[in-house]
Amino acid sequence: MVNLTTKLQTVDSKELKTLLELDKIDLIDVREADEYAREHIEGSKLISLSKFDVNLIPNNSDRQVILYCQSGNRSQQAAEKILASGFETIVHLEGGLNAWKSAGYPTKLNKKAPISIMRQVQIVAGSLVLTGTLLGAFVSPRFLFLSGFVGAGLTFAGISNTCAMASLLKKLPYNKIN
Repeated sequence: MVNLTTKLQTVDSKELKTLLELDKIDLIDVREADEYAREHIEGSKLISLSKFDVNLIPNNSDRQVILYCQSGNRSQQAAEKILASGFETIVHLEGGLNAWKSAGYPTKLNKKAPISIMRQVQIVAGSLVLTGTLLGAFVSPRFLFLSGFVGAGLTFAGISNTCAMASLLKKLPYNKIN
């Protein structure tokens, strides 16, 4: 059994900033393309966890690979995949992009890019549940079906790791990433 705790290393935002300035690393963002398009650390390369391929990870002995995501959870998952493929060690940014921004470091921000698909799902699902509840309380109890339907969809999405609402939202013209 592989001991991931000794092979998975972390770096804090200050250390990452220094390494970026020295141009000694390959920084990999494992978030989704819509998240990356909206905001990312300058100089990073996108390899989304959902389409993760270990063969895309640079394997240059002169440069260290460092992974990051929004909070550190997805980069840890990606690191585990990399370690399982035979890499000796892998490093990820502790606390992810949130920690980087909390430390006051800059990001490349595109305010014209749409908000992330998952935030859009939360907004739409929350609005539908609220609407169904209010209509059920004040118009007809039959409208509560809408809230139940959305709840069942979210439950299914969590269990199956697929989200029909996200798939539909991705097809909207403003979510097309150029």
